[in-house]
Amino acid sequence: MKTIIAAQWRSICLVALLAGCSGLPAPPIHHSTSEERQLEQFITEHVAKVRPLMKAAALAHWQAAVSGRDADYENMKQCELAVRLVYTNRDEYALLKKMRESGQIADPLLARQLDLLYFSYLPNQIEPDLLKQIVELNTRITQRFHTYRGVIEGTTVTLNDINKILTTEKDSHRREQAWRAGKHVARLIRDDMLELIRLRNRAARPLGFDNFRTLSLTANEQDPAELERIFAELDRLTAAPFARIKAELDAILARHYGLSPSDLMPWHYHDLFFQRVPLVLDRNLDEYYRRADVKQLAQRFFAGIGLPVDDILARSDLYEKPGKDQHAFSTDIDREGDVRILCNLQNNEQWMETLLHELGHAVYSKYHDRSAPFLVRDAAHAFCTEAVAMFFGRLSRNPFWMQQMLGLTDAERRELEAVGQRYLQFQQLIFARWTLVMFHFEKQLYANPEQDLDTLWWDLVEHYQMVRRPGGPAQPDWASKLHFTVAPCYYHNYMLGELLASQWHQYIVRNVLGRESDAGVGYVGEKAVGEYFIREVFSLGARYPWNEMIRRATGEPLTPRHFAAQFVQ
Repeated sequence: MKTIIAAQWRSICLVALLAGCSGLPAPPIHHSTSEERQLEQFITEHVAKVRPLMKAAALAHWQAAVSGRDADYENMKQCELAVRLVYTNRDEYALLKKMRESGQIADPLLARQLDLLYFSYLPNQIEPDLLKQIVELNTRITQRFHTYRGVIEGTTVTLNDINKILTTEKDSHRREQAWRAGKHVARLIRDDMLELIRLRNRAARPLGFDNFRTLSLTANEQDPAELERIFAELDRLTAAPFARIKAELDAILARHYGLSPSDLMPWHYHDLFFQRVPLVLDRNLDEYYRRADVKQLAQRFFAGIGLPVDDILARSDLYEKPGKDQHAFSTDIDREGDVRILCNLQNNEQWMETLLHELGHAVYSKYHDRSAPFLVRDAAHAFCTEAVAMFFGRLSRNPFWMQQMLGLTDAERRELEAVGQRYLQFQQLIFARWTLVMFHFEKQLYANPEQDLDTLWWDLVEHYQMVRRPGGPAQPDWASKLHFTVAPCYYHNYMLGELLASQWHQYIVRNVLGRESDAGVGYVGEKAVGEYFIREVFSLGARYPWNEMIRRATGEPLTPRHFAAQFVQ
């Protein structure tokens, strides 16, 4: 509504001026200050310098993730270092800091680019030798993690193999072997990861921050105190509902494995971290995707809502191969349209969700306004692109989406409705409790990396997830989560993304689709959804800070209220 009013006001003023009417004031004309002209020149020179380096780094990361070769990881390291060295320039940082504090940058788009530049330079004000150590160590850990393959009874297994065993195997001993094979990588990289944490903290302190986590949050325009408030509220909202569904889930799992609930161990929960709901709630959703082609389903769905992804998929690497990263990600290579995703697809529900998720990231990048300044052709914030990814990823368990995309009968859809809603609720509660583990562990990890982290990890898992720790001495199981290396101080953004995904869902159902409730909503064929996202989110990029973008797009600030209404209450 405010956008329409502003457009009408500009039109009225223009008509009045053309008619010679003096009753309405002319819109103010902004004259560039000398500092603004200086900033414009800085931005032009900076973009010319960093743009090719960023593209080379993105391509190098892609090649390393696909191949796993030592030479490609070495090239990735050198390219990343080249980009980060640009942002270590202390004279340029001082200039940006001075401009930011002067208050002389009145043009909103210039001021936004100044903020983005400042927060890019801030965490990189590191001594070059220290920066080189950080990049080299990070690359070494990443390569070791990506190329690691577990071993079960002398047989090498992939992560997909491990996940299949954890999803389908009934023998507890076999499940334990798979779980431990998936965790073993932690023992290979733990010492390097701890050294990386120390180096990051060492880099943060001369910049006036108590540790790297505080620096990272500040540079990402997030207030640590505000995050504490949000996650405390999340804990309060989810603790009792999670305890109830966990007891229900444990009873089902115990019957499934011929155990008592008190005998359940971490390897009984269908994934390595209990961050996804086990597929045992009345019906295994994998059976609906087993004879489908998840790639074709995703391709057809996104085309139907006006966000075609054929070009993205054509550039992507979608299936398993030796040495390849076994996870999934989306990457914007050049901010000019070369967007691609990496997956290891199989026809099951987990990879359907993952593919929808990664393509959510990808369409956010694809539909940035390419006529906008280069620096703002990015997401408003990392968790905003996560929110889009989660908005679409949730559809893999939506019975109305499944019916339309898989051609299910009304009877089949009715059978799925109750279980589908339970899956979604269970998944969101399980993931919320898992993110609380990650949030609190990472906070303490950077506050004191010398403490007994192995025990701390299981203390938090038992408290927030109610999962028993294995017997024997504590192992560095926390180090088997790659996010601590490649995406430090980031994981909380996944939960913020879930909150925003629910907020968008509520807003779109009522204000874009014009419905009173989300009953029957699967978004299939709803082109208005794609149009909304392009207009209100994607095309804007990082033109506005994340909180302002959310307020403009939904009419209110970020709130956990809609998530709680959808999945908790």
